[in-house]
Amino acid sequence: MTDVLFGIDRLLADPALRAPLQGKRVSLVAHPASVTADLRHSLDALAACADITLTSAFGPQHGLKGDKQDNMVETLDEIDPALGIPVFSLYGEVRRPTPAMMDTADVFLFDLQDLGCRIYTFVTTLLYLLEAASESGKSVWVLDRPNPAGRPVEGTTLIPGQESFVGAGPMPMRHGLTLGEMGHWFIRHYGLKVDYRVIEMQGWQPEGPGFGWPESRIWINPSPNAASVNMGRAYAGTVMIEGATLSEGRGTTRPLEVLFGAPDIDAKAVLAEMQAFAPQWLAGCAIRECWFTPTFHKHAGELCSALMIHAEGSFYDHHAFHPWRLQALAFKAIRRLYPDYPIWRDFPYEYEFTRLAIDVINGGPALREWVDNPASTPADLEEVAGRDETAWREEIADLLLY
Repeated sequence: MTDVLFGIDRLLADPALRAPLQGKRVSLVAHPASVTADLRHSLDALAACADITLTSAFGPQHGLKGDKQDNMVETLDEIDPALGIPVFSLYGEVRRPTPAMMDTADVFLFDLQDLGCRIYTFVTTLLYLLEAASESGKSVWVLDRPNPAGRPVEGTTLIPGQESFVGAGPMPMRHGLTLGEMGHWFIRHYGLKVDYRVIEMQGWQPEGPGFGWPESRIWINPSPNAASVNMGRAYAGTVMIEGATLSEGRGTTRPLEVLFGAPDIDAKAVLAEMQAFAPQWLAGCAIRECWFTPTFHKHAGELCSALMIHAEGSFYDHHAFHPWRLQALAFKAIRRLYPDYPIWRDFPYEYEFTRLAIDVINGGPALREWVDNPASTPADLEEVAGRDETAWREEIADLLLY
């Protein structure tokens, strides 16, 4: 048994915590990483509890089974073959729970492993569930799980009018909260009236060994390309490559753990330019030149020169590592070396059809404009991001549960 108990573990172990669920219809929001300490899926573990009546389940982006590979690949509703209950998709015909879906239960247990990043859509799914519960008078319980990126906060704040499925509200890219804590922020920020509770973790130390992810727990992909803790730490930066023509490593065994990959860019030269322009943003990790040939997605079948991030082992310094700045620096170095390179990819991104994907990802154009401005300096980006990060830390200080 682990020395850190997640919310689901505590709920299963303590009949007193489950007591308010007796006589209620219960639904579960889950994905493949929704497992107990002994690796039972939460749906199976809850179904085995005689005092819990499961009446439905929900799957977020990538599905309850986690089998959908890419963005905007939808999942259909289905009936669970073993339990005979409906499994609704929150990434199919709808992304917000419908009144009919909400009618299937009285209490909704939310048990999704997050990455601590605004753009990771499970954060938005929580907001949409809370809003639906507020309208329907239903209860929401978050069975809390660690933020593998820990407490550090980084990035510019999403600006009004830039909300999307990857931008649930005015928070920075790397928000530093667990989803249980984020639920409290949503309720306060949006003035929601909902019966909400968090089944807190026991023994989680965000500044302890693992710096967010307990060393005693194995990592299970919460989505197909979230394959390691290293990815989880780097993701607040590398996710921006989804808005670029450069490869983020999809179609390889280490997706979203690289700063870029491309057949027509010299990675060694880019790294040297990064070191010359803002060496302080390279701290806290190791950057290694590498090569890959994606089997699918961008540059499929082409040999790509790349830079890989290692925010792990003896190379990792939790408080010195700034993945959002690191990725911004990689873009900037490419722009300085290749002024006319078409970095920004123009395509529909998470159901946003009119804005550039990089602006949707960052909740505004500031990052892109900084990269593209030949006169911009590291201090220019620090000024904007630093102000936003300080404001966010102050805003969430009273919400931290651990």
